[in-house]
Amino acid sequence: MKHGKKYNESVKAFDASQQYDSNEALATVVNIAKAKFDETVEVHVRLGVDSRHADQQVRGAVILPNGTGKNVRVLAICKGNKVDDALAAGADYAGEEYVQKIQSEGWMEFDVVVATPDMMGVVGRLGKILGPRGLMPSPKAGTVTPDVARAVSEAKAGKIEYRLDKTNIIHCPIGKVSFGPEKLAENFNTLMEAIVKAKPATSKGAYFKSCVVASTMGPGVRVSTAKYGV
Repeated sequence: MKHGKKYNESVKAFDASQQYDSNEALATVVNIAKAKFDETVEVHVRLGVDSRHADQQVRGAVILPNGTGKNVRVLAICKGNKVDDALAAGADYAGEEYVQKIQSEGWMEFDVVVATPDMMGVVGRLGKILGPRGLMPSPKAGTVTPDVARAVSEAKAGKIEYRLDKTNIIHCPIGKVSFGPEKLAENFNTLMEAIVKAKPATSKGAYFKSCVVASTMGPGVRVSTAKYGV
């Protein structure tokens, strides 16, 4: 793959074969970010589990202490008084009519979906639309709950969901380059600790296979996971 001049300059600024301490890796990512916009910083973690087996799934949600730096648009699928609760908590959209809007119009102007348990029979119809995009509400991620106001507040505050893809890698945003290394490190450690706690009992051998941090337009910097001891 051919890269631009700025990317190639960034690659020369560090040793791509070396694993760095997380603080140093994130400082490097911030220093080599050259785009004219505020790039998102992402973590890519390859785990030593097999996502094809139900007992080796790694999935959950965590609130990043410094948020993600993104204005998250939240849709709450609920009815009755819960609609008012969701809107008061900051939901951008709330109500049961949005199920039909998504089905018939292909409407997708939201980043997170939360729902009350009584609505999941209806929300289930959206599985083929929301599922592939990682937007399907789930109890494990805390996005299916009677306390819809809390779910909305957490999403707005920077709650992210982590889950394995088919290649056993977790991809997650941890903030913006403008956050600086310290805030990014706080978010990174919070995410990694959550992934450690989510380790399946059936996982054998090394849990962390590799970890890379990178900005939207920048090269990946390898991170040592030795301090997590798994």
